[in-house]
Amino acid sequence: MASVVEYKGLRAGYRCGYCGADDGKASCGMWAHSMTVQDYQDLVDRGWRRSGKYVYKPVMNQTCCPQYTIRCRSLQFQPSKSQKKVLKKMLKFLAKGEVSKGHCEDEPMEPILEDAVAGDVALINKLDVQCDLKKLGDTLKESLEREEKKKGKPAKKEDAKEVTQSQEREELGSGEPSRSVEVRATPQPGKGADLSKPPCRKAKEIRKERKRLKLMQQNPAGEPLGVQAQRGPKTEPQQPRSLEELIFESLPENASHKLEVRLVPVSWEDAAFTSSFSQSLSLYVKYQVAVHRDPPEECGKTEFTGFLCTSPLEPENPPNGPDCGYGSFHQQYWLDGKIIAVGVIDILPYCVSSVYLYYDPDYSFLSLGVYSALREIAFTRQLHEKVPQLSYYYMGFYIHSCPKMRYKGHYRPSDLLCPETYVWVPIEQCLPSLENSKYCRFNQDPEAADEGRSKDPDRLRVFHKKAIVPYGVYRRQQQDPGEEAAVRQYASLVGQACAERMLLLRS
Repeated sequence: MASVVEYKGLRAGYRCGYCGADDGKASCGMWAHSMTVQDYQDLVDRGWRRSGKYVYKPVMNQTCCPQYTIRCRSLQFQPSKSQKKVLKKMLKFLAKGEVSKGHCEDEPMEPILEDAVAGDVALINKLDVQCDLKKLGDTLKESLEREEKKKGKPAKKEDAKEVTQSQEREELGSGEPSRSVEVRATPQPGKGADLSKPPCRKAKEIRKERKRLKLMQQNPAGEPLGVQAQRGPKTEPQQPRSLEELIFESLPENASHKLEVRLVPVSWEDAAFTSSFSQSLSLYVKYQVAVHRDPPEECGKTEFTGFLCTSPLEPENPPNGPDCGYGSFHQQYWLDGKIIAVGVIDILPYCVSSVYLYYDPDYSFLSLGVYSALREIAFTRQLHEKVPQLSYYYMGFYIHSCPKMRYKGHYRPSDLLCPETYVWVPIEQCLPSLENSKYCRFNQDPEAADEGRSKDPDRLRVFHKKAIVPYGVYRRQQQDPGEEAAVRQYASLVGQACAERMLLLRS
């Protein structure tokens, strides 16, 4: 099944949930009636993001708070000291029921709804996108079959060829930038945590470190280190424990609590999804009201379903893919038989993409925002064992101009997406530039261009009046100049590969 999208164009001058500006946000969006996981992977790698079936891309050089796509290189990830504290805190609670009174200093501000939605949920509900999806699917199937008969090739083989070509393009263009970004500026104080430097250390810790170094230079008898070294070989330093060892540390048989993480596909045909829907909905409402202060009437069943229980992604389960398949899922955290948190994720060909998290505020002492992120990174590494190319954990958007949204930069090593050339640049190299300007081109090569840009809009595929036609043919039948401008804007934003694969629905 091909991706079918309906471009909605530019939406500018609406309220920003980050800085509070009444008319500062700007984004372009489209309604996705259906979408393949490969198309969505390519769109995410061009700065797009979804909320329900609405897929949007911030206009980076216009919006008040630029939102940079961020990914963590999960295979090289090592938890920080404060992240380890969160994992230990969970283990103590499960083993002995201990409730920590301390607050993890690295714990992020929980993501506001604006982090996952272009504008607000009301925008999605207002979009005029009602259609008979079954009828659309039948019509589209007939059109695809007619198109393939003209080419003289079976539809399935062509689809497989397109996916292969897309993967080849991804492998060629998804690597690190050819040149490093030069660090030219010194981060300014007073604008949140300086992620380019190690965290501040207390004077007491510094004194302890000095004392430890002094003791290392002497043996218990006060002899210099060189004399001691002659007497025997030095022991190897202990290797740090892996993320998996910290998460899955064995618990005693008489543990106070039991935590189970279940992966449930977002599908009304799945028994686990439908049977847990009511409990999941109640948890979502409780979270939105308590944490985000939403009125109950604005976070009910309709909003929840449209936002987190509806996805345009078509489930795929190829033999060389993960055992759970590709698509949209709810990762449910069950504590003693009750759901206390749900992480909404998309599993794509090259990454696990985080969509949203909601949890029971009564368990906020467990730092579930940090804990779930660490579990999702570990899950990405688990999927990588079966699917070698799946190795990244996408965390949505990094917003440097909003200090409370910088927490995503604490999951290292991570990269930010250049908003002009769409190459990935290590975050350490981006931060100095972001201290000087909210909007930045991270690729410092002035000759570099967007390799995936739209080069031939006439090859874009249009779905019009039950027929699939190239845009070059469709354009000659239209008289509205605004129509051509909208289609060319769409093509420039999705790139040539997606423009040729996806079907742009025109009425």
